[in-house]
Amino acid sequence: MNIEKEINEITGFKNLELLATQVVEGFISGLHKSPFHGFSAEFAEHKIYNNGESTKHIDWKLYAKTDKLYTKRYEEETNLRCHLIIDNSSSMHYPKLKHFDINSLNKIGFSVLAGAAIMNLLKRQRDAVGLSIYSDAYDFYSNEKGSERHHQMLLGKMNEALGSKKDQVKTKTYTHLHLIAEKLKRRSMVFLFTDMFQSDVEEEKLFEALQHLKYNKHEIVLFHTFDKEKELQFDFNNRPKRFVDVETGDHVNLYADTIKESYAAAVKDYFNDLELKCGQYRIKYVPVDINKSFNKILTTYLVERQKFG
Repeated sequence: MNIEKEINEITGFKNLELLATQVVEGFISGLHKSPFHGFSAEFAEHKIYNNGESTKHIDWKLYAKTDKLYTKRYEEETNLRCHLIIDNSSSMHYPKLKHFDINSLNKIGFSVLAGAAIMNLLKRQRDAVGLSIYSDAYDFYSNEKGSERHHQMLLGKMNEALGSKKDQVKTKTYTHLHLIAEKLKRRSMVFLFTDMFQSDVEEEKLFEALQHLKYNKHEIVLFHTFDKEKELQFDFNNRPKRFVDVETGDHVNLYADTIKESYAAAVKDYFNDLELKCGQYRIKYVPVDINKSFNKILTTYLVERQKFG
C-alpha cells in the first residue's frame, strides 16, 4: 500500500467525543485562575433537593463535597444557538497525516477537535448547535438542535471530514457562506474555521459573504487556522524542495532560505490586513496556531457567549 492510499483511508479520531471531553475538562480545571471562574460548565444552576422530588438530577459529586443534596436545574429552553462552519478544502489537510490524535493534528484535525470541544461546552449548557462543512461543494448542513442524538450525528460528520480530502480542487468559501446565511433563520453565534487561503478577488467576495451573515444579526468569529512554523515562518531545511499548491497543482522548486525572510514579511502583512478588515466589518478575528493548545479557542467562546444577548 502506498502512502497516498494509506492517508486517504484515514477514518478520523478513534474517539472524538472522549478527546473533546478531555480538552474541555483540562480547560475548565484552569478556569479558577481566569476571569471565568464563575462559569457554569455543567448546567444553569443548583437548587436544594426537596424530599419527594425525582432523584434523577441530583449532583452526587457535589453531595460528596458538601454532604448536602442539590439538583441540577436546567433551563427549559436553550439560551444560545451556535453554528459551526468548517472549511474542508484541500489546503486544510496540511500537513498530511496518517492518524489523528491530540499530539498529531493538521489544520482540519485541529478545527474538528476544536469544534467538538465547543460542542461539548454547548452540550453542558444545554444550548443548540448546528454544523456546516464545505469543500469544493457544500458537503453537509444541519440546523441547530440540542439533543444527544443530534450531537452524536454532528461528531460523526466532523470525523468523516478528516478522511475526505480532495486534491487539486478550488474552494470558494464565499459561495457556501452565502448559502449558510440564507439557511440560518434565527440569530446565532457563528464560528468559522478556515485557513483563509483566498485570492485577492475571492477575499473581497468572502467579506461580502461574512457581511451577509452579519446583516442577519449573527455574531461571527473567524478562527484563522495555520501552522505557524511552516506557513507563517516558512521554517524548512535549506535543501531544494518542490512546493505544490494543493488546490491548483501549481508548483515551484526552490531553496527555502532564498525567500524565507520576504515570505514571512508578506504573510505577516496579510495577517495584519485580515485583522484590520475583520475589525472594520465587526467580525471577531482569532488567529490560531494548530500546534498550540485549545485554550484560545475556548476562552474566545466564553467571552463571546457572555457578550451574546
